[in-house]
Amino acid sequence: MGTRASQSRPRLRCRRPQWVRAPRRLFLEGGGLAVRGCVRPGMSALEWFAHKPLGGGIYWIQERFYESGNRANIWLVRGSQRDVVIDTGLGLRSLPDYLHSAGLLGPGAEAGQAAGGGRRPLLAVATHVHFDHAGGLHHFDEVAVHSAEADALLRGDNYETVTWLSDSEVVRPPSPGWSARQFRVQPVQPTHVLQEGDVINLGDRQLTVMHMPGHSRGSICLHDRDQKILFSGDVVYDGSMIDWLPYSKISDYITSCERLTELVDRGLVEKVLPGHFNTFGAERLYRLASNYISKAGVCHKVSTCAMRSIASLALHVTNSRVTS
Repeated sequence: MGTRASQSRPRLRCRRPQWVRAPRRLFLEGGGLAVRGCVRPGMSALEWFAHKPLGGGIYWIQERFYESGNRANIWLVRGSQRDVVIDTGLGLRSLPDYLHSAGLLGPGAEAGQAAGGGRRPLLAVATHVHFDHAGGLHHFDEVAVHSAEADALLRGDNYETVTWLSDSEVVRPPSPGWSARQFRVQPVQPTHVLQEGDVINLGDRQLTVMHMPGHSRGSICLHDRDQKILFSGDVVYDGSMIDWLPYSKISDYITSCERLTELVDRGLVEKVLPGHFNTFGAERLYRLASNYISKAGVCHKVSTCAMRSIASLALHVTNSRVTS
């Protein structure tokens, strides 16, 4: 969940990347555009998603018809032995179907085939279990999440997943009669439970798990040390950092931000691929993290406590309506 505005407005429309703005257009590998007809009933995965190749086996994917500041970035990272999807969006259409249909996992894709010519295993990693990041996990056979949030995902706990979706944010319904009131994060049994320091081996690249609580209790970053790339989830993005949700904790967030500044000081990060909005570099990362630390004083803690109470009540009411 991300926002660039004041903390009193949990959902805002925001500027989206240019490559997902045009309706009825699909960005293809290599930067080309395929123009499709009007969206049909029962929208396909190819219509719902769009992607942009960033080079080095990394693809930036978004849900085209979810127009909200809460729309999460989805990252596909290809390796020589395993491919990894980092965050999965709402799950209103199958992300694996899209990856296959768009040719991102086939033999013609950038990273080639696995040893022996077969299709590589595909692992979905949630940077945390909030609805905008974990809603699509149920479409994957292999799912990884930090241990602090594994039980919430298994239960389908839509209070902890902060499920907060409105019809106005989904500008093209994925299927006839669809309503946001029906939406819930589905229970998923994680196949991999992550801890601080775990390494996800893709063959020719490794992603190190950094447990960075604060936004949520199980928030993680994934660090590609060799390429100096940080997949930051909602720990940090180029906007106001949210610390007023259930299971947010300011003291943990300060510690996580201190770790972020240390990464920059040690020259271990050059590019950040965040959970929302656009990518940025080390200098911006340092400024965002240090600004949070400097502003996390008594007044901030008091206002955050009030916001958390309001958000908690609203989430309880919203999710009780869904289950009733």
